[in-house]
Amino acid sequence: MRTRMLALTSAACGAALLGAAALPASATGPRAGDGRGQEPEAAGTSAVEGDTTAATAAELLAEISACTRISKGAYRTDSGSPKATVPVCGTKDAVFWKADMDIDCDGRKTKACNRKTDPHFLPETAFQSSRGEPLDSAALPHVVVPGPSKVWDYRKSGLTGGSVVAVVYRDRVRYGVIGDTGPTGIIGEASYAMAKTLGIDPDPSTGGVGSGVAYIAFKNSRVSPIESRARARNRGAELARKFVGRS
Repeated sequence: MRTRMLALTSAACGAALLGAAALPASATGPRAGDGRGQEPEAAGTSAVEGDTTAATAAELLAEISACTRISKGAYRTDSGSPKATVPVCGTKDAVFWKADMDIDCDGRKTKACNRKTDPHFLPETAFQSSRGEPLDSAALPHVVVPGPSKVWDYRKSGLTGGSVVAVVYRDRVRYGVIGDTGPTGIIGEASYAMAKTLGIDPDPSTGGVGSGVAYIAFKNSRVSPIESRARARNRGAELARKFVGRS
């Protein structure tokens, strides 16, 4: 899963349907919060669990079953992928793509994310916290979008750092923000914390999953501060309900 990072031009430095079967997943790793403006959250919990009005994974996937392509081409899921097969699709309210999940551990140095745990670790993220610091990938569920290119420029789709994203894996829906940008030709990456909440192995060297992940980014949905997990969850749940016609 780290082949993507070998070709990394990550914005940390400058800044197609779901697979029929997903790889086995397990959640491992240390803390989920660090007390620096990011609310602790137990692994696997979600603001929508137990909420009968919450949009389900099945409902969200039904809304993105058809693709109206907005990208001028397709993306590879890894640097070694033989073909670019993943388009970015759009609706009036959101953009989405269906891909794998590689693990982004860049940003603030922590016990989980550092040069020892991740040989490709970079101490920066494209977007910063409200304190002007790199984001903490081990604590903040976030998604990586491709850097702007002729294929697709996320900024022209009403997205920016802090835009809310719903990530669907199997029967789980988790909410986060856009927190980093990556190579211009590759898609399908999220933070250590996002993988962990989805039950995907978050190890930056060996973790991730090869298929079966849907990313739904809501237009004009930026939350502030970007590091607030609670605001991303609450705003995400609200937008997801509207997206599936619940309100």
